[in-house]
Amino acid sequence: MEVKTTTPSAASTEATTNDQTKNTTDQLQASQDTGQNEEGQNTADEQEEPEHRLSPRASEDYEFVKKAILGDQKAYAVLMERYRNSIYHMMFKMVKNRDDSEDLTLEAFGKAFAKLPSYAPRYAFSTWLFKIAINNCIDHIRKKRLHLLSIDDPIEPGGDHDFSSNIRSSVLDPEQSFIRNQRLELMRSVMNKLSVKYRLMIELRFFEELSYEEIANELNIPLGTVKAQLFRAKEIMYNHLQSPGCKAYLDNTTRRKKSKTKAQAKRDLAVAV
Repeated sequence: MEVKTTTPSAASTEATTNDQTKNTTDQLQASQDTGQNEEGQNTADEQEEPEHRLSPRASEDYEFVKKAILGDQKAYAVLMERYRNSIYHMMFKMVKNRDDSEDLTLEAFGKAFAKLPSYAPRYAFSTWLFKIAINNCIDHIRKKRLHLLSIDDPIEPGGDHDFSSNIRSSVLDPEQSFIRNQRLELMRSVMNKLSVKYRLMIELRFFEELSYEEIANELNIPLGTVKAQLFRAKEIMYNHLQSPGCKAYLDNTTRRKKSKTKAQAKRDLAVAV
């Protein structure tokens, strides 16, 4: 029995091979496109992920941070306005001194703004800022401790005298306060005898503590006029203070002050001996 076999033609075989190759190429290209899209999506998600973790306020802070890095001065002002009071109160809790707290607050913002380009939004700007402020405050406390000295320690080991006996009080005693108030009343009464322009000069110079230039700018007059009128005003006041009642009072308080100074000097000498 004769069996007939059919051999495919060369053209048919080549067409089939080309179709298979094309399908495989299309599948590979589609797979690469899908991979690239997934990789790009993952990269975008990774870049956006830190911001998505932030609270709405922290995200808003980050927008101001980016503006500040670009040189927007208003953005710096907004960030400082938001957290200045909080930083100050935290500093005050740590150092218990208002002046030091104010200085430390400004130092914290200065250091934070200088390092602003290094800030990364993995956590809130406020957290980053508070960490800088706390570390700076700790350094301040460490440095300050090196200069502390107890006034109750003896001047010499085993001695009876401590440092407190050699420290003069900056607070006026009752007698000094009374004399000071009387002098102020006396000066006010003498000033009331001056004309308006001379009284204004004395008040601006000695009560408001303005410089000659500041007085000239305030009154819109030449600097030479300010000096001349002040000289004349002081001369008139001096003449009033030489009147019998004023002069007697001033002489009495001056003698009392000298007497007290001598007594204090004697006490200091006795302590030293």
